[in-house]
Amino acid sequence: MRAFRTLLAATAFTLAILPAGAAFADKLQDVLSAGTLRIGVLADSAPWGFKDGSGELTGFDVELAKLMAADMGVTLEIVEVTGPSRIPSLLSDKIDVLVAAAGATPERAQQVMFSQPYVAVQLGVYGKADTPSFEKPDDLAGHSIAVAKGSTLDVWLTDNAKGAQIVRFEDAPSAIAAFRAGQVEMFAENSAIALNVSGADASVALKFAIRQSPAHAAVAQGEQNLLNWLNTDLFTNRMNGKLQALQMKWFKEAAPLPTL
Repeated sequence: MRAFRTLLAATAFTLAILPAGAAFADKLQDVLSAGTLRIGVLADSAPWGFKDGSGELTGFDVELAKLMAADMGVTLEIVEVTGPSRIPSLLSDKIDVLVAAAGATPERAQQVMFSQPYVAVQLGVYGKADTPSFEKPDDLAGHSIAVAKGSTLDVWLTDNAKGAQIVRFEDAPSAIAAFRAGQVEMFAENSAIALNVSGADASVALKFAIRQSPAHAAVAQGEQNLLNWLNTDLFTNRMNGKLQALQMKWFKEAAPLPTL
C-alpha cells in the first residue's frame, strides 16, 4: 500500500510540473480547436502532387488532402514536402498529417503511425517500351537503373538485384530526369509516376515487376485519435465512391485496396 501511495504521489507530481495540456496532448483536438489542418504533400511527383501550368499545386494527394479537410470542417494548410523530408516533417511537428505517396514499412512504423491504404500502385523497374523485359532480379545484372537514394526501391534493388548497376539520386524527379536524358537504361518507381512519365505515347513500359505498394497517410506516434479519424474518413470515402473517383481521375484505375 505504501509503495502504491508513493507511485501515485510521484505520478501526480510529474503531471503537476508538465506544461498545461502536455500530459494529455491530442492532435485531433488541437486541429479542431485551431480550425486548421496542416497536411504535407509532394510538389514534385506527378500525379501525386505537382505544379500545373499555372503554378497551382494539384494531383491525387492534393485533392485527397482537400477532401479530408472538408470532411473535418477545417481550413486546409498545404505544406510542401519532398521524399526525404516526409517523415522528418511529421517528427518536427511541421505538419499534422502526411499524405505524400508514403509506403508503410516496419522501419518507418517505428517513427510514425500509418493509416489504412488509400490507393495501391505497382512498384517496378521501368524502361523504354521497345526494350526487353526481365523475369528475375538476377536478370537485371549489368543494367543501369536510376533510383531515389534511400527509397524503398533503393533498398529492395540493393538487397535483391546484386548485379544491377544502381545509380542513386537525391530524389525521384532527379532519377527520372537521368532516364529521360539517356544517362541510365531504366528507372525504379511506382506505376502512377511511370504512367505520367510515359505520357500519351506509351513510350515507357514496365520491365520488371517488384510488388504492389499501397500508399498510406501518416501521423506522429501516439496520435491515435487523429489516426482513428483518418481511417474512418478513408473508409467513408471508399463507401461513397469518392476515393475511387480520384483514383480513376489520376491513375486511370481503381485497384482493390489491401488492409494494414
